[in-house]
Amino acid sequence: MAGETTVTVVGNLTGDPELRFTPAGSAVANFTVASTPRLFDRESGAWRDGDPLFLRCSLWREYAENVAESLVRGSRVIVQGRLRQRSYDTKEGERRTVVELGVEEIGPALRYATAKVTKASRATGVEGSSSWTPEPVAVGDPPF
Repeated sequence: MAGETTVTVVGNLTGDPELRFTPAGSAVANFTVASTPRLFDRESGAWRDGDPLFLRCSLWREYAENVAESLVRGSRVIVQGRLRQRSYDTKEGERRTVVELGVEEIGPALRYATAKVTKASRATGVEGSSSWTPEPVAVGDPPF
């Protein structure tokens, strides 16, 4: 939709994705991504951690099942989605507002890790024989 705020966050999962199912049988996965910026302090000449961002994320259906099966606590991920704000009342009657991320895309960040991608089939789950592996490129070859 027009006017929605789309963001991309790179961070670590603070826990394993929580997979639940609605009464209608739709899967939903919830997880939190922690992102801490690194800042250079000119006075000391050293890098330091900035204030961390903890962003609650959710995604639905087969995508939720794939994420719950693929990612674990501590996984470095790249998450892209739309920010949503919602309000609720606590048991004590206080009104609270939270900002959450409705995930559109998520994947492992490969700066410090490797991953093997296995295509999931729609009807039967994961196909073991359709792994994608990049072809090696010789040094000096054009990237196309």
